[in-house]
Amino acid sequence: MNLSPVLILILIFIAPHAAAQNDTVPFTAQSETRSPCIFVIPSVLVSYGIITRFTPALQKVDKTIDDRVSQSIHQRYVIDDYLQYAPYIGIYAPDLFGIKAKHTLIDRTLVLGASMIICASAVQIPKHLTGVMRPDGSNTHSFPSGHTATAFLGAHILYREYKETALWMGMAGYGMAAITGAMRVINRKHWFSDVLAGAGIGIISVELAYLMLPVWHRIFKINRPYSPVINPVINQTSWGLGLTKVF
Repeated sequence: MNLSPVLILILIFIAPHAAAQNDTVPFTAQSETRSPCIFVIPSVLVSYGIITRFTPALQKVDKTIDDRVSQSIHQRYVIDDYLQYAPYIGIYAPDLFGIKAKHTLIDRTLVLGASMIICASAVQIPKHLTGVMRPDGSNTHSFPSGHTATAFLGAHILYREYKETALWMGMAGYGMAAITGAMRVINRKHWFSDVLAGAGIGIISVELAYLMLPVWHRIFKINRPYSPVINPVINQTSWGLGLTKVF
């Protein structure tokens, strides 16, 4: 198996975040602001995908990668259908082990919900408007990659929430998302440019959702900080989960 798409994606998406791991800002509903620079990398990825639609030279890059894949791989893998959701487990599961996230359980849920709405719109509308044929010829919904957008959405929330307490989880999330994108190319469901655009859409969706948090706080009247914590409860006669909430 030619794993070069995997390596390319991992280098593109993990390296910039690893270099920026010390860029931390304490959160309040009024101070969740980010430098415009955070949008640069994902915007470049989305722009590359869009420009490719009108640039024969970049389309040739897509075709060359697909030709190499089709010559060396002759079976369909299903791991990408499941791996795209793996980072989502990390958004909530660490609470069970006492690993502190940057935002509360409710805030994370609000960010996740808003991100998914933004991402779904940004993926589905171009899919039905651009009419780009998939490499395997199955339909004309190739651009952008929804699997990749979904995977990077979860990975970026994971990174944003745990980069200060468990950076390795954020890096693992990006790794799984990069593999998801690479498998879409390997399975000939997407062109390389589709995958890059999908990754950018996933990341931008998350950043926009975080900027919207103060709006949700006002709408739902979330005015004072609290931190619900889920803890396992185990004794000699029973076991379960306990929820601690400080008012």
